[in-house]
Formats: sequence, structure tokens, C-alpha cells
Amino acid sequence: MSDIHEWLVEKEFAGTRLDSALNQKFGKNLSRTQAQELIKSGEITLDGKMVKPNLKLKGGETVAIRFAAQEKEITLSPTALNFPIIFEDEHLIVINKPAGLVVHPGAGAEKETVVSALLGYTQLSPIGAPLRPGIVQRLDKGTSGIMVAAKTKEAHRKLAKAFASHDIEKEYLAIIQGHIVNKKGRIEVAIERDKIHRKRMKATSPEKGRMAVSQFEVLEYLQGATLIKVGILTGRTHQIRVHMAFTGHPLLGDSTYGGRKFAGNAQHFLHSARLAMKHPITGQQMEWKAGVPDSFLAALEQLGLPKKELKL
Repeated sequence: MSDIHEWLVEKEFAGTRLDSALNQKFGKNLSRTQAQELIKSGEITLDGKMVKPNLKLKGGETVAIRFAAQEKEITLSPTALNFPIIFEDEHLIVINKPAGLVVHPGAGAEKETVVSALLGYTQLSPIGAPLRPGIVQRLDKGTSGIMVAAKTKEAHRKLAKAFASHDIEKEYLAIIQGHIVNKKGRIEVAIERDKIHRKRMKATSPEKGRMAVSQFEVLEYLQGATLIKVGILTGRTHQIRVHMAFTGHPLLGDSTYGGRKFAGNAQHFLHSARLAMKHPITGQQMEWKAGVPDSFLAALEQLGLPKKELKL
């Protein structure tokens, strides 16, 4: 369940950025960072359309805000950290998130999350609190792999800016259904939230959604499936899942977007394998890689690719 609040923008906000105006209007209940996340995910719309956080208001528009009702009652408690830390310093922490773990509490009021585990281990930036401290990127529950979180306010702001301006290289591995014909390709398709099924996104026209760009390359043709490498030049919600479904080759196991279940695995086969960026404080060029989980390897073997032949 969720609460929808509609705000008729007063003339006094004319010329103000949407994310800033929301923070000014709703104060501590909606930080600018939280507003940006909600706008990007389609939970905040302007006159029924998805827009960008930096859109300048004119006054007189109707802003619809969808708040998760459960968030009001959720308390966040530290839990055990049961996943690998790839890198850590006083500014940020990089982890290898397991599939099946959500990043932060949401509608499901999950007790164990990436955030709760990190809070039990180290400090996180207070930006995004109480439920999303330190979070500058998110991976779907079923997606595994590299994820970075901020430990200080300065690192948080600079990381958020880098992600927003697409200054970070993100590379994924995915197993898709069928044999995709082109061995390399670029997908430029806009994405919007499905108005009927709110947990889904869908491909749409540029006028209705936000443009998303993905580049893929075939690594191996398998038995009725294909192992691909995907680089995303934008960071839209469910981007790879929507784009591959758009091509007619949804992710194996991704029932949300038409993928068939595989070998009893409850998750789709998508792994954040590589992330490269400049350190937000030192400016040093950094690169991290994360090995695929055992369930991913097992699926590849069942699809005809022995471990000894796997070159990722």
C-alpha cells in the first residue's frame, strides 16, 4: 500500500528546481536526495508525467508524490554482515551484494538489508536517513554484485553527482533467454513506470519516459540461452531487465518481464561485475571487479558451459 499526496505548486516556487522545491515544501519529511530518488523512479510526477529532478517549476503544476505508507512504521536495526567487502576506506565502502538481499527497507519491511548489515559494521553518511543512509546506487533484490556506499556526507554528495552525470562505468553479466542474433548492440529505449503494475517498468516513447542507453556483447551462446556483457550509460530502474525484454530476450529467471524460471532459482541472472570511477575525495582512478555467485556458475554449467571454459 502507498499514500499519494498531490501538491498544487504555488507561484512562489516559480524558477525553483523541482527537487529543491519539494525539500523546501516538505522539510525533514523529504530530503532533496530522497526527492531526487523518487523523481527518478517515477514515484514523483509532474502533471502526470515523469520529469527530471532539475526541472524548473513555473507555478500552477500538480505534483503527485507516492509515499510508501509502511516506511512511517519501519525502524532500522543493525544486522550481521554476511557478504564480501571488496574495498573500504574512511570515505566509502564497496561490497559484493548477494542475490536475494534488498538494499534498504521498503514496502516489504525487510529486517535484513544491505543498509542494516553495513550499519552493524561501520558508519554511513547520514544523507538518506533514516532508511537509506549512505546509499548512492541500488541493485534490485535479485541482482548480485558490486555496489558502493558512502561513509561521509562529502563522499555521498560527490558520488551522487558522479552517478547522476554518468561518470561511472558499470558493467554487468546476464544470462538471457534464446540466442540473440546480433553479437553486439546498442539499445536506446526510454523507460517509464507501468501505471497498472507499479512494481514494473516498461519501454515507452521518449516523450513519456526517460531515455535509457545500454550496450551489450555476446560472450557465449548456451543451450537455449546467451551469456552477455552489458554496459549501461544511464542508470534507470530495471534498465537491463526492461531493455533485454524489449529485444525479445528477457533475463533467464526474470518472471516479472517474461523470463522463465530456471532450475528452481528464485532470482533472475544478472550480476554487477565491474565498476570503475574516480575516487570522490582523492580523485584517484579506481576499478573493482566481483566474481559471479555460485548459483550463476551452476546455471552456466547446466546450460553447457563448464567452469574451465568460463572466461569472464
